[in-house]
Amino acid sequence: MRAGSFTPDVSVVVPVYGCSGCLEELTERVLAAITGMGRTAEVIFVDDNSPDQAWSRICELSHLHAEVRGLRLSRNFGQHAAISAGTSHARGNAIIVMDCDLQDVPEEIPALLRALTHDVEIVLGQRIERQDTWFKRTGSRTFYRTLGWLTETNYDPSTANFGAYSRQAIDAMNAMPETDRFLPLLARWTGFRTVRIPVEHAQRSEGKSGYTFGKLLQMATRIALSFSDKPLRLVMSTSFALAGVGLCVAVFAVYRYLMGDIRVAGFTSILASVWLVGSFIMASIGVVGLYVGRMHNETKRRPQYLVWQDSWSVRHD
Repeated sequence: MRAGSFTPDVSVVVPVYGCSGCLEELTERVLAAITGMGRTAEVIFVDDNSPDQAWSRICELSHLHAEVRGLRLSRNFGQHAAISAGTSHARGNAIIVMDCDLQDVPEEIPALLRALTHDVEIVLGQRIERQDTWFKRTGSRTFYRTLGWLTETNYDPSTANFGAYSRQAIDAMNAMPETDRFLPLLARWTGFRTVRIPVEHAQRSEGKSGYTFGKLLQMATRIALSFSDKPLRLVMSTSFALAGVGLCVAVFAVYRYLMGDIRVAGFTSILASVWLVGSFIMASIGVVGLYVGRMHNETKRRPQYLVWQDSWSVRHD
């Protein structure tokens, strides 16, 4: 079977990083779940420069299963860029996005697909009982709360990327040219009707998450700068607040002068005022600089990812 020789009913996109040992089981369970519904499938593994030689395993699976295709990125572009690489190559009428570590249970795919009706474009899996460590759950909650506050949206930390997406929804998200990709926000922006259904969440099969607490906070800030202008509005609001305080101090000083009670200003108060205003000015310039940097990256129009190798090309060479 060559690329483009058939159009599957369902495409399953799996970004791969650090879980090569569970790819065979994942493939078998995914194909069993979809073919058990009487539907055809393709599985697209996107190797995001995984450190455990995942590409060789993906090529083996591509030789063993005609439904498996692998894409190898030239370097680590990040999970959501890898997802975009997979969805841009997906040909199914419905697209499943899931992680590679078997925490997203393949047997839940039929339930997601059944909920993807003619008037529902996006179905998200809601992990009612998350099988993660306390540290990861805390980091995830902090990430979504920070992101929600910065972007002024409500996020449910029990949902992530695992879900079913219609062809129309995927085409709309693939058409968005942003360099900084974040699937949940792109899906939310489309405005398509979205439903959530409870799904089982399993223990991680292999490896450990690449998202540390610091990386989650860094990603929340980066996404907020790409999808929201709230940091700029916060700077403006603080500027007005400080201006109001300064005006009050000036009025009070004039009042004391008129009352004949003026005193020579102390060195400490002057120094503190200079440091306060100076620090805020520098912070404001820094926030504006971050936005200018993001705009610079976007105007360069570099691709979101680079596909280095395609397992189907390797298989048929």
